[in-house]
Amino acid sequence: MNAIHGQHPTAVVAPGCLAKPDRLFDRESEWAALGTFAGDPHPGTDLGVVMGRHRQGKTLLLESLAQATGGFYFCGQQATEAEALRRAGEEYARHRRLARPVRWRGWKECLDALLALGDERPVPVVIDSFPDLVAASPALPSIIHGALRRLDRPPPDNRARLLLGGETAPVMTRLFASSSPLRARTGLILDVQPVDFRGAARLWGLDDPGLALLVHTVVGGTPAYRHDYVNDDVPADRDDFDAWVCRTVLNPRTPLYYEARRLLDEETGPWNRGVLHSVLTALATGRTTHGEIAGFLGQQLTDTSRALAVLRDRGLLRSQPDGLQPGITRHHIADPLLSFEHVVARPRRAALEQSDVRTVWEEARPDFDALVAGRGFAQVCRDWAVSFADWGLGAERVTASQGSLTDPSAKPGLDAEVVVRRTDGLLSGPLVSLGLARRDTGMDTHHLRHLRRILDRLDPRDRVGPVRLTLYGASGFSPELHSAQARGEVMLVDLERLYQGT
Repeated sequence: MNAIHGQHPTAVVAPGCLAKPDRLFDRESEWAALGTFAGDPHPGTDLGVVMGRHRQGKTLLLESLAQATGGFYFCGQQATEAEALRRAGEEYARHRRLARPVRWRGWKECLDALLALGDERPVPVVIDSFPDLVAASPALPSIIHGALRRLDRPPPDNRARLLLGGETAPVMTRLFASSSPLRARTGLILDVQPVDFRGAARLWGLDDPGLALLVHTVVGGTPAYRHDYVNDDVPADRDDFDAWVCRTVLNPRTPLYYEARRLLDEETGPWNRGVLHSVLTALATGRTTHGEIAGFLGQQLTDTSRALAVLRDRGLLRSQPDGLQPGITRHHIADPLLSFEHVVARPRRAALEQSDVRTVWEEARPDFDALVAGRGFAQVCRDWAVSFADWGLGAERVTASQGSLTDPSAKPGLDAEVVVRRTDGLLSGPLVSLGLARRDTGMDTHHLRHLRRILDRLDPRDRVGPVRLTLYGASGFSPELHSAQARGEVMLVDLERLYQGT
């Protein structure tokens, strides 16, 4: 069959037998979805979209799919339309093993030729970094729509599977919004997310859940960071964690040192980065509501709203209703590396480049423990509650969020880090569990009493069924709490259960 990027061709394999390449870590469900889409034998051209933030492995997925199926792959760049078409013609010639590159006069000719690859069999036609091409050729989405419509004419023999890849950004969101003509043509929308905290532990080869948690609060679940960004440096054990931080994320000689700033630049483009950095600092230091962030910035709520929208649209921010006061929206940084940057590295950038890194890290470690690792642990607990916990609800899904019965402007009082509710369509449903999360302090009966006080204050309509009180602890539980668990009064979740249990 055909080659890709000048490599030797691979045999075409039926989608049900498409083996995932060894170089792809995890991503079983994503690979299965792409294989099914690419190999769908039904007549008719189809369109798929693969989105996600930088460094999550979208390109690796799409390149691997093209190689495994004998499909076509082209990656766009920031360039003029003429250069992009010239590169696409060169890639097409390599794919078809033509003696000379093809010279197309426009994207219409290019798309017609690429989609014709599916005249004889189902074949993926991948155009990656699609937003870069649209920036130079704004009419490209309309041209694609027209090319797909032309192939609709009977008989629909063509079976090209056109896949458009790009970062989660306004371009992709706008092009494939519910009202977009392309959305109506789309048979697959795949959003490639960071791997979860359990997957991250496997990615880094960490069997100790305590060490895995610490590493996750620094680098999260971005696959690309594991090898090239730290020169394959993995902490040997918990005692090596501090030295590992100094060798990698705080070391100006490693790519990871610059990654948080580069990530913000790539995702947000020309937007006012000073404002965005200040918003991220506010979030990283515990200001999670709109008003708290605006107060930290010294800006009007409308100005803060625009900055929050930019970060949310780029996938850098999670926004969800407060678990106990749904009228309040709480925001959290989606990428742990950005939290680490704005709590530890950014405030000490000059010292890191002029002083001994170990001294700077020792001074920063209390802030890391309280703000980065502590909040990161709470988020891991919420992720566990949604993805791994067995709440006895069968196939019903749940949400997990931070919750408070205290006015956001007042001193924290009746707060819970893990409020679990059933989903009720697009809205939060009945309460399932109230939980506290503590990483660095042992938990005792006063934590359980705290949960009971919250439960007593709740609206009776929230308590349509039993509410499980849950304590999430990384530093152990008192004997009294273990006795309370034996009586069914509380559920205790430690690190072992987070990483291995339900």
